[in-house]
Amino acid sequence: MPAPLDLDLLKTFVAVVETGSFSNAAPRIGRSQSAVSMQIQRLEQAVGKQLLIRGQKSVVPNAPGMDFLVHARRLLKLSDEAWASVTRPEETGCVRLGVPDDYAAFLLPPVLASFGTEYPLVTVELVCEPSTALSKAIDEGRIDLAIVTRLPGQPVEILRRERFVWVASSSHVAWEKAPLPIALFEPGCAARMNVLKALAGSERAYRCIYSSASLLGLIAIVQAGLAIAGLALCSVPPSLQIIGEKEGLPALEELEISILRNPASRIVAVDRLFEFLDHALSSGP
Repeated sequence: MPAPLDLDLLKTFVAVVETGSFSNAAPRIGRSQSAVSMQIQRLEQAVGKQLLIRGQKSVVPNAPGMDFLVHARRLLKLSDEAWASVTRPEETGCVRLGVPDDYAAFLLPPVLASFGTEYPLVTVELVCEPSTALSKAIDEGRIDLAIVTRLPGQPVEILRRERFVWVASSSHVAWEKAPLPIALFEPGCAARMNVLKALAGSERAYRCIYSSASLLGLIAIVQAGLAIAGLALCSVPPSLQIIGEKEGLPALEELEISILRNPASRIVAVDRLFEFLDHALSSGP
């Protein structure tokens, strides 16, 4: 009968795979680099085969390692859930979290990943809509929490300021066209208001050739060289370039990010996610 797998060894294995090296994994699990290397050796000896390919600059899983990674993550998740069910049984339930499309795609994933590790029994249900719609959803009690871009005059606490920049295709010069072709998020979106306000204060003629709530759709239009757009810096993909004053474009104001809470949502899980988001956003880069 095979010996049971050591969860500490599994944690080390997952940390090495996710960070790409023994040295990067060491501070994550609170051990020295040599201790990480020894634990990986113990794990490979226990399963009877090599799981990692050790390169000069990085460490990656081989085919058996990729298969093993799936099971390792599952076992660690079950362990966390078992522990939480006994030590923190009140921290369960479903939280309905609203977030704009661009924040959901780029700003939120690392935050939710960390929250899921700390509170494995809490389910987060995402609702992706523009900030104006999310504010209304909070008022109507349809969601528990919402990350929003503060609208002009909205009386909410600002937790984070995010640079808002012009973006264009890396292989086209759409900004040289006249009138200037722009792609916008749908009416009511704070990012759309920001772009139109900047253009209204400039002498540059423009025309909107695309309007949608879809971030992916907007990025596709810009990548094709059909228009430029304004995006939060955190949501700019590598395929686009940041442009600005030297291309003759007006300055864009920063986006002000806040968290709204439904006062009727009183379960502990909502408290924990609110606290987690508040800390993550206010202390983020």
